[in-house]
Amino acid sequence: MDLGLKGKVVLVTGGTRGIGNAIVNYLVEEGAKVAFCARTADSVNTVAKHFGNAVSGSVVDLADGIAVTNWVNNTAAHFGAIDAVIANAGAMEGGDTDEAWGKNLAIDITAFRCLTAAALPYLKTAAAEKGDAAITAISSVSASMAEGPEAYGAIKAALIHYTGGLARKLGPDHVRVNTISPGTVFFDGGVWDNVEQADPAYFKQTLDLIPMGRMAQPEEIASAAVFISSPRSSYTTGSNWIIDGSISAHAQL
Repeated sequence: MDLGLKGKVVLVTGGTRGIGNAIVNYLVEEGAKVAFCARTADSVNTVAKHFGNAVSGSVVDLADGIAVTNWVNNTAAHFGAIDAVIANAGAMEGGDTDEAWGKNLAIDITAFRCLTAAALPYLKTAAAEKGDAAITAISSVSASMAEGPEAYGAIKAALIHYTGGLARKLGPDHVRVNTISPGTVFFDGGVWDNVEQADPAYFKQTLDLIPMGRMAQPEEIASAAVFISSPRSSYTTGSNWIIDGSISAHAQL
């Protein structure tokens, strides 16, 4: 299926590993022009070298609002447009500490708000000219699984709430806003790979909760994120796609 992304300019945060890297890969396969960012120069350079001229990689500290705004503006100047934003980066900080609350809030909410605010003028222009533009945020199924006081899930729930309101506000401008909420995702060097090495009993306990009997691969989440960000999904806005292998035992109403 042609997703209509050929020649479109897409920004991706956290594009060097896991879901973000898979998103970049699928976007390139669809013929999109991709600008991605991450925190470390080595990882950015490795990914940029792999994809060559198809992508533009930048080192950006998402907690630095000026750096985020500059990245957005520089990307628009380089490519001449911005058609979609996929906010994949997250603090991934568990627990109920001041540090956990601060890190999750800074990256998952404040940085996302800064990113979208900077990109909106370009997205509105793209939507007016081409009929569609999109913002997609990666949240988590943890947003709906309050098993205890925990910053990560609470902030991810706030992200879903914020994007829902943003979708209603931007509907008249034809800028669509959605979230993807993955369950457990396994990849080398990722959270669940580390859990398996450090605490195999807890890893197995979690795995046993998943009716499908396995964790997701990054590509399974990325494919949904790319589709929902594409013109093929042009009537989808204000939604939260839960992709969790049915680990969350409640009806998605």
